Amino acid sequence: MKRSVIASLLAIVVLSGCGVISQKNINTSALAMAAGTAATALTISDEQIAELSAQTVAYMDSCNTVETGAYDARMRRLMSKVKSIDGIPINLKVYKTDEVNAFACGDGSIRVYSGLMDVMDDAELMAVIGHEMGHVRNKDTKNAMKKTYMTYAARLALYSTGTMLGTLSASLLGDIAQSYLSAQYSQQQEFAADQNGFQFAIEQGYSPYSMYNSLQKLMKLAGESGSIPTGVQTAFSSHPATAERAARMKAAADSYTAK
Repeated sequence: MKRSVIASLLAIVVLSGCGVISQKNINTSALAMAAGTAATALTISDEQIAELSAQTVAYMDSCNTVETGAYDARMRRLMSKVKSIDGIPINLKVYKTDEVNAFACGDGSIRVYSGLMDVMDDAELMAVIGHEMGHVRNKDTKNAMKKTYMTYAARLALYSTGTMLGTLSASLLGDIAQSYLSAQYSQQQEFAADQNGFQFAIEQGYSPYSMYNSLQKLMKLAGESGSIPTGVQTAFSSHPATAERAARMKAAADSYTAK
């Protein structure tokens, strides 16, 4: 059985265009673990998630223009007092692009797109960042990366040469990055992340309506887009669901100000 599993995984390498790998370089234990992962949803440690996240984000950094001017200065001014997420050091960078987007990974990486910064004032931007931090705090990012890992478990294991993950190829990291950024969170996960954004904005000295205002603005952008929406616009293109989230945040802000 083990021999047939390895043979099948080797076939995947050829079919996926990964090239020929010497038998002596293949970690057969990792191959077997990959098969087990796909079949039984083997738990991945936080350390392995952090390693995979770090490699994936480094790849995305290499494919984007990392802004070091005015956008970066604004971002660092806003986040000057925020150094970690529940003890996880924050690795913050800005991508120079018109895309309206932001994301976080389980290793503490936060990437904000300049397109998002163009349409948000400071309060709204901090609420969105707080929302992304909420996904890290609630381990949504860990679970999303785990699902991505399971999708590519066989290919990941084939690159294992001393650790579970090893050094992954650029093509594989590209696949992982695309899948990760396309991952959808559940409505309950979004509710919880919104609540974190709401609280984070208040803690940073901004209006309790910051999260509500950012949701309203993103809904408007998604509705007005004359082209296929991308990034955050795609995530907020479902108006009924986003409208409910905005209503929740308005109610929370109303309750907070009434105290």
